[in-house]
This record gives sequence, structure tokens and C-alpha cells, in this order.
Amino acid sequence: MTVLHERPAGLPEPDARGRVAELMGIREQAVAGPGEKATEAQRAKGKLTARERIELLLDPGSFNEVEQLRRHRATGFGLETKRPYTDGVITGWGTVEGRMVFVYAHDFRIFGGALGEAHATKIHKIMDMALAAGAPLVSLNDGAGARIQEGVSALAGYGGIFQRNTKASGVIPQISVMLGPCAGGAAYSPALTDFVFMVRDTSQMFITGPDVVRAVTGEEITQNGLGGADVHAETSGVCHFAYDDEETCLAEVRYLLSLLPSNNREMPPAVTGPDAVGGSCDALLDLVPVDGNRPYDMTKVIEELVDDGDCLEVHERWARNIVCALARLDGHTVGIVANQPQTLAGVLDIGASEKAARFVQFCDAFNIPIVTLLDVPGFLPGVDQEHGGIIRHGAKLLYAYCNATVPRISLILRKAYGGAYIVMDSQSIGADLTYAWPTNEIAVMGAEGAANVIFRRQTAAAEDPEAMRARMVKEYKAELMHPYYAAERGLVDDVIDPAETREVLVSSLAMLRNKHADLPSRKHGNPPQ
Repeated sequence: MTVLHERPAGLPEPDARGRVAELMGIREQAVAGPGEKATEAQRAKGKLTARERIELLLDPGSFNEVEQLRRHRATGFGLETKRPYTDGVITGWGTVEGRMVFVYAHDFRIFGGALGEAHATKIHKIMDMALAAGAPLVSLNDGAGARIQEGVSALAGYGGIFQRNTKASGVIPQISVMLGPCAGGAAYSPALTDFVFMVRDTSQMFITGPDVVRAVTGEEITQNGLGGADVHAETSGVCHFAYDDEETCLAEVRYLLSLLPSNNREMPPAVTGPDAVGGSCDALLDLVPVDGNRPYDMTKVIEELVDDGDCLEVHERWARNIVCALARLDGHTVGIVANQPQTLAGVLDIGASEKAARFVQFCDAFNIPIVTLLDVPGFLPGVDQEHGGIIRHGAKLLYAYCNATVPRISLILRKAYGGAYIVMDSQSIGADLTYAWPTNEIAVMGAEGAANVIFRRQTAAAEDPEAMRARMVKEYKAELMHPYYAAERGLVDDVIDPAETREVLVSSLAMLRNKHADLPSRKHGNPPQ
């Protein structure tokens, strides 16, 4: 690579204009990168360049680059003859919808985006700047891991990134966008951030690649089969959002940022709500069947409640028996946690508990009110669930709700049985307001199961056990499961007309907007793992 600023001996020193011309030449070289051949190779893989990605992410003309002229100082293995500007990572800040955002983007065309000492130092600096400025940090990941030629210095660079990810956790939003390979220890930085985006076919994440897996276990698998976007979106839960192309992916990152505050000291940005506050939701009367055994799509309920019917579902394809989504109500961002009767009848299991717990923690960290919609028959029974630790995993969700100090409103649509009712932000664990529809059934368990336990002897002694069981089920429902039982005991603040749900939520959230709650003084809690 030509080095423009090293002048042959004997030439006269240039004047100021000459110096500026020299600078412009160096900048052009830094922006152009390693050449057209490397760019063509990047495009052949269906990928954009690092600078093209930054242009899509940020508002036009808003990017300010930091340390564009940085070059590594490593020697050995031919590195001393390859010292490109930027050292394979572009760092800086710009705006998204006019709000400050910091970004770093690996340039796969330079050293395969591999992280060396200078490369890591640039990332450390931009992370420190984001934390100091109180602004979100977005990483555009497309790198081959640690730069092997630099040895342990490269590994130490990852340690610095992990430490800063942890320090910034819950202080500024951190978003990782996977646009290429991410292997080995490098995968832990995205795992420490709040949200992970992936692009199908071109991005992969794994700790050990297919070759190592084959050598150790004998299993044959492709890179996408091991750690592609669909695997992490559906099976592992590592990926929150997966898209078919980079353009759509980066557009959705912009949308997510528009819903979030810049830091934990600010409220999420509010916009003018597109719907009238008092708009009736008559469609809800038909969307949710009264029969608790009939399934329905909870996302349709959410669409009726939120502004413009628009929400961003998090982990849409993982643990589908629970829905976690960010949306706006009357222009204000809310987090929605809802059971999904369409999948596993909406029960809580290990995956659903983990998914919802982390979402609740995120909302609480960034001042986002939480609305919980209940239609839950309980926790999923089974040996696999018990041996997999449903107790400690379910406790994660319980801990997250109990620890949350943001405004919390729960709404019981139909079933709310047993421990799952308590865990899903019941009034007894600190929900600020609890509402129910006239179709609600709140109980220790379903009427059939309860009657079998309570009236076992009477049923067995009856001349017609089935008739006796049916009568006892009806009696139990009438006594302990009628729609106003919990309201009569102050466990539900009000039973509301489903058509008025949006109006009730909007007015309740407005009342709670200035809520302040303090937790006991402590270094940190010790949540279940």
C-alpha cells in the first residue's frame, strides 16, 4: 500500500495548501480502503462495505469519524509491510432521527475485520465516548476474530471490549448487528449487549466452528446450520431479530433506536399519538373467545391496543408461547409482555421465562413502562422442564418483575392460574394497577382439577360420579372463579369492558408517568441463574 505522508528525501517542504492537499489524499486513501478487488470480493458475498452500512444506519451526512488515520504498530509475519489506515474498523458518531448514536463497524476488506491492538483501542475509545456522552452504541460486526499475528495483544483487546460492555449495561442501549462471521470469544461481546440483529445466509455466530465440531464430536454441519440467523432466532435465542438483507436489518435498527431513550437517565422519546385516546377497541370483543380452551393470536390483541397497530416484537421466533414487544401507547413507548394462547396454550416454560425476564429487566433499566397481558394456564409440566430447572428459570421472571420500579400495569384477559398468575406481575408482587376483563378466571388451578382434588371422596361415593363431578365443577366456578371474585377482595383494581382497554391503559400510564420508587441500598441483587 502506498504511504502518502512519507516524502522522499531532498524534496522541499510544502506550504499550507500543499499540506492540506496531502491530507486530502491520505483521507481519500483511508476512505477508499484496500482497493476495488477487496470491495468486489465483499459484494460477491452479498455484503455491503462498512461505510455503506454506516450510511444506511445514520442520518445522511451526520457521521463524524474518529481516528480515521490510525494504523497498527505490530511487526512480524509481514505486518510491518501492511499498515492500512483505520486498521480494519471504522468508528465515530452520528445521528438517528436527529438523536446522537455512536457506532463502530468492522471492515472485512482489511485483515478480514480481525481485531488487533490498534483496532481494539479504537473500539475502546468509541465505547468510552458513548458512555460518557450517554448515547446508544451500535456495533456492525463483520470480523474474523482475533488477529492471530498479534497474539495475546489481540486477545487482551477483547477483554477491554467485554469490560466496557458490562460497564455500559443498563446505562446506554447497546445493539449488536451481525453482518458477517463472529466466532470464538468475539461472540461474547454481542451476547453482553441488549439486542442482537442478524442477516440470513451472511452472518454466523458460534464459539467453535464446524471444523472443530467435526474433529471433536464427529458431527457434520454447515456454518449456517451451526450458528446462522435462523438457528439463533428460533433455537438458541441468541438473536433477537433476523432479516433477509442488510438494508432491512439496518432500517429496523433505526426503528428500535427511535423507541428507546438515549440512556437510563432519560425517558423514551414521545411522539404525537396517531389514535384518539378514547378510541374504542370493539374488535377485542370478538378476538378473544370466552371459552378458555379455545386458542387465539395474542398479537392481534396487541395490534388493537397500540398506536397505529404497530409494534416491534422481540425474540419473535423463540419461545413463542410468550410475546415481548415494544410499542407506543398515545405516543409513549411501552414494553408489552403477553402470554400467547396460540402456542402451548400460553403456558410458561423455561424459554418463555428467560425471554420475558430479560425483556422486563431491559424495560426497567431504560424507564419503559411495562404492560402485562395475562392468559396463562400455569407452568408447563414435565420431567424435562423440572430437570431443566424450571424452578430457577421461572424465578428469573419473578425476580425481574419484583425488582422493576417502572410503571407496571397488568390485565387479565381470561385464565390466570396458579404460580404463573403470581409470576406474571400480579398485584401481590408489585403491579401498580391490575385490571381484568369480565371473561377472567383467577384461581389456584382450573375448575376441573380443583374439583377432582377437593371433592374426590364425594365424587367417588356418588351413584353417578360423572354427574357429581360436573356439579362440583360448576359449584367451584360459581364460588371461587366468577369474574368479580378477585375484584371483591382487592386483588384486581377494576373489571373493565374490553372495548375500553386502550383508553384505560392510556389514562393509567399517564397517571403513573412520574412514578418514583427506590430499591433498598445495595451493591446489586443476586438474581437466580
